[in-house]
Amino acid sequence: MADNIARVFADAIATDPTRPLLTWYDDATGERTELSGATLANWVAKTANLLVDEVALAPGDPAGVLLPPHWQTAAVLLGCWSAKLTVVDTPGDVDVLFAAAGRVAEAGEWSAGERYLLALDPFALPMREVPPGFADFVSAVRGHGDHFTPYPQGGEGDAELLARATDRAAELCLAAGDRVLVDAARHPDPTDWLLAPLTAGASIVLCGNLDQSRLDARTATEKVTRTLA
Repeated sequence: MADNIARVFADAIATDPTRPLLTWYDDATGERTELSGATLANWVAKTANLLVDEVALAPGDPAGVLLPPHWQTAAVLLGCWSAKLTVVDTPGDVDVLFAAAGRVAEAGEWSAGERYLLALDPFALPMREVPPGFADFVSAVRGHGDHFTPYPQGGEGDAELLARATDRAAELCLAAGDRVLVDAARHPDPTDWLLAPLTAGASIVLCGNLDQSRLDARTATEKVTRTLA
């Protein structure tokens, strides 16, 4: 049984880092963003380097994540797990907090050493205005290195998360090589939309505000083999 999320991610992109790994749609805005394994790995490495080099976090430190399913959320989560942080999603004391721009008030319920805000811009552009007490994630992360060497052992919660993900992949009938379309509203848990496909060796078409009338055409265009909608 795998016990290291960073290794599972590395294995998922090892065969062909150039192939699409995560494609994001937002049918409310018309956005489509496609990331190869190599591109997502670049964002993950930058995030992990930000956490280790700039924030000076150590394995086991808690990281709060107040983010919806999104390709940037995948980078944040995988970056945290690569740095062996413990990801939490309920209010409490954390060393770093990542929050969506629309959840600033909710972020106020957390005690955090560092706070990063994500606008989730279609082109990953920096925020023009950042509320007091926050730093813009995109601006902060871009200056960090493109490569990060994960720790040999996974974080303390990795084994449990990967066991859940493996079980969910089986329940959802995911297999290696699948192209999985996921309705983000119906599957908001990253165990479903991110970790289960990765453990199965599948690629992801993640859809926010999914327009059901576009489902058949998107399935054909993206060569989808499994649909979670």
